[in-house]
This record gives sequence, C-alpha cells and structure tokens, in this order.
Amino acid sequence: MLFHAHAIAPLLLIYGAVSTHAATSAPIVNLGYAKYQGEIVQDQTSNATHTRFLGIRFAAPPTGAARFREPRPPAPLSGIQQSSPPPICYQASLSTGANNPYGGEQSLLQVREEGGRISEDCLFLNVFVPGGGLKEKANLPVIVWIHGGGYVGGGSWNSTLGNVYNGGDVIRRAGEGVIVVSIQYRMGLFGFLSGQKAKEAGVLNAGLLDQQFALQWVQKHINKFGGDPRKVTIWGESAGAGSVFQHVVANGGKTNPPLFKAAITSSLYLPPQYRYNDPIPEAIYDEVVRETKCDSSSDTLNCLRQIDAEILGPINFKVNDKAFFGTNAFVPVIDGKFIKDLPSNLLKQKKLNGDFVYAVTNTNEGTIFVNPSTADTLHVGQFLSQFYPTLVPEEISALEAKYSGLGSNFSQAVSIVGESIFICPTYRLLSAFGGKGYKAEFAIPPANHGEDVNYYFPDAFQGFVSPVFNNSEFQKAFAESFTNFAIYTNPNKKWESNITPLWNPWAGSNEIHFNKTEDGSPDVRAVKTSSSLLERCRTMRLVLVPVNYVGALASVLL
Repeated sequence: MLFHAHAIAPLLLIYGAVSTHAATSAPIVNLGYAKYQGEIVQDQTSNATHTRFLGIRFAAPPTGAARFREPRPPAPLSGIQQSSPPPICYQASLSTGANNPYGGEQSLLQVREEGGRISEDCLFLNVFVPGGGLKEKANLPVIVWIHGGGYVGGGSWNSTLGNVYNGGDVIRRAGEGVIVVSIQYRMGLFGFLSGQKAKEAGVLNAGLLDQQFALQWVQKHINKFGGDPRKVTIWGESAGAGSVFQHVVANGGKTNPPLFKAAITSSLYLPPQYRYNDPIPEAIYDEVVRETKCDSSSDTLNCLRQIDAEILGPINFKVNDKAFFGTNAFVPVIDGKFIKDLPSNLLKQKKLNGDFVYAVTNTNEGTIFVNPSTADTLHVGQFLSQFYPTLVPEEISALEAKYSGLGSNFSQAVSIVGESIFICPTYRLLSAFGGKGYKAEFAIPPANHGEDVNYYFPDAFQGFVSPVFNNSEFQKAFAESFTNFAIYTNPNKKWESNITPLWNPWAGSNEIHFNKTEDGSPDVRAVKTSSSLLERCRTMRLVLVPVNYVGALASVLL
C-alpha cells in the first residue's frame, strides 16, 4: 500500500493472532555469520504450529561511510540471537499537500512516542516456517514478501505503523506448504537519492539493491529452514509490487544466478521513472543538499554522509511533502546498471527475470491519489499538466478526449492516475510474459488501492482497514489464489478445492473477477477485460512512454 495517512497513524497491535511458546524449545539456525533462535507460535485460526525468526540481519548497517552505498555482508555475531521485531527504516509519508495531517516531522515523532523503533540500521528480514522445527518438511516453495509504502514508508513487521505482515497467515492459506520471508529495505532519500553526484560517489537505487541482496541471502540460506531456493516466488503490494516489477527487468533480464522463478504483483505501482540524471532527479538531489546546508561543500554526497540520521529523517519528510498530491520524490530510476533502460523497452524486448507472473489490480486504484478537496474545481487538462508537466498541449488534448466520458472531472482524474500508474503497466507486464501470466481484478466495493491486503494479511492496517466482505468462501478463494500460484505456478492447481473457476493464462483480454453480488454472495468468475480500458491503456502507452514518464515534481522543484 502506498504510505498515506491511515497507514502511519499510531497503533498498538499484537504481533499477529498467535500464542508464543518458550524460546528454549525453538530451533536454532546457523547462518555461518550468526546463529538465530526462532520462536514457536500457534496459529489461533488453524491451531497449527509455526516457527518464526524475526529480525535476522541480512546486511551490514548502511550507516556512516556506508550510507548511499551498495549493501554489504553483515559482520559475524557472537552468541545466539533471539527472535525480535526489527526496527523499521526511516519513513516519509505520501505527499498529500496541505490536507495531510500526518505529514512532516511530527509524523516521525508520533511513531516514536508510540514505541516504534526507527533506525537507519534496518536491513533485517523475517522467516516464517510451518511446524515446530527446521526441515520438518523439505524443499518447500518459498514466498518472499516485499512491503509497500510508496518507496518512502512501511516495514516488514511493525505494530506502531499498523503494518504487521504475519507470514503465518500466508502459510495457513498454503495448507502449511510454504516458507515465507518478509524483507526490509532503505526508503526515501536513504534508499532512492539520485543524480549525477549520487552515481559518481555512491550508488543509485540502493533500496532495490537491498532487496536484491536479501534475495541473494534467500538463495544462500533458505535451505537451512527447509526451503527450496529453486522454488522462490517474489510478491509485493503497491511499491512492493513495483519492486517486484523492477526485479523482473533488473540487470537487463539476466540476473545471474536467477533469484526467483515466479513473480506476483498486487497493485503494481509504476510512478514516473526517470533516468538518474534527468532534470527532476537532479532537482531533488539539489533540494536535499540545500535543506541540509551541504550546498557549500565541495563534496556534497560526502557531506550528506556526515549528517546525523536524526536530522536527515525530517528532511526526508520535508522534501517528499513538496511533491504533487499523491506522488513521491524518491522512487526508482534508470541507473544504466541495475535498471539498464526504460522498463517499457525492456518489457517490449522480453528481457525478463522469472518464468511466470500473477498480477492483481483493484478496480479503483486511483481514488486516494487525487486531492478530494479539488472535486468541484478540478480541470482535467490542468491536472494532467501538473501531474505530467512535460506533456505538450496536443498530448494533453488526446488524453482529455480519451477520458472525457468517464464521469465527472474528478472521476476522470482518478481514472487517469489509477490506469497510468497501476493498471496499464500491469497489462504491459502480463503481455511480456506471453502465455505464462495470470490476471485478476479485486472488485469488492469500493475496491480502492490497498483494500485487498487484509484478505491475505488479516492483521495488516488493523483498526483502519478491514475486509468489507467477510465471506469465508470468497476469502479462501482470493487468498489461496496467491499461494496456489506460488506452490504450482498455476492457480488452477489447488492444494484444496475452492470456488475459483478455470483460470486461463492471460491472452490479452481475459481475467478472473473477484467480487460479490448484491445479495452478498461471492461472485468469482472469468470475465473479458474491458475493451475501452485496453484502448485507454494503448493511448497511455503512446502518450506517456515516449516522454519517459516525466512528471509529478517538475512544477515544484524546477
């Protein structure tokens, strides 16, 4: 989920619906550089026993001289490390302009006041294993979860932020037949600071490199937990799904050795993606330098490395809050190395990592990303010029004409955002995989962005978002679509029966619709993709891809 107001409000949640056994009975895993003891927990829904390892360090602290550099292996740790929720990485909030009550430094203080641990030393992951011991089941498929948050917020396991991603929920939905790994990565300016100087004296896309480093850790160590490194599926939601997309096209589609076999995207988030030294990334870099008063330094990146994280944290908020409503300053860029070219070009050339893909979008992805206070005054052309300020008048007119029949001006803007950043990129991804992809739509009203998460992670965003359709047949079918795909790379193969019908691979206009009827019954069926939606996506591709997705911040920072 992109990181908006309800996801950062203070919460005090339990760590999932489990009871915990004494640590002395839990197994110990030897990773070579450290030994970690798990904790045995009992799932209160299924009564099954699971073992979880919270807070495994997979990389050295990215602090001091290591800030803005590639992740490095962790130093050896003595003794036995206990399972403990990791600190989350430094946060910013989704830019929502003056209407955002949680923006700025105060939000960071709220999290801390509620007991949340925030640290620059945050490169940890969690492993969830079925059963009460390691290797009770051998060579299990592995699901690696990448959290969302717009590349500026979120975490793998944090009660204060309300984003508890309990891998036990996924294990239960897989019939105790998978291992789940949830990872963390640097965000905001700590993970996605770009520009020529950042490239010359540091590294670009550090947050994505953290994720890749965690995937390499999985390849090296997951067999010690009973997992099969040849059966890894990477799955994420929103920016997590966007991250999955980036790994699919990473290294020109030739990541070696391969890090995953299959990919799942829930609401793939593909915001404007610039080349690292385009004017907008350079403007953002200069803004960070000005805010830190490093602009007088002869080596600005080194100056940024000298600044305490406690000072950079609020600046992270401040710069991101200058973005246009619903967008973020710090996102992946085309760096020429990890992301070698425009993702659209890499997809067209079928330069892909992974063999199979399952993609889900929500019906109304764009609703929360358009300022509701503009509902009565919004002009579509003006909105387009602000969201994509490099579009020429002819291009703006073409998009206005294509969306003119979709309700009010506000509704048209919502559709433009949802389709340009989430839905249309998903169809392009599916097309690149040919007959090895599956598509679904989550349509339970209102079907806004992020409302699907609680169906597969019931504890996530507890108290702010909850399943609006509490139907066991529906929840089973929807949640198990992900785990069946991860186990078999084909959602038609099921570890137990459910109501989902025959699911044909994506052929350009077919998908499974997850909805409910007016009388409250599950409505899960195969449908034909809207031809008008696909036509709008073709227009989006023709208009936006050639301009390199430039937009969102130019009017503020240039």
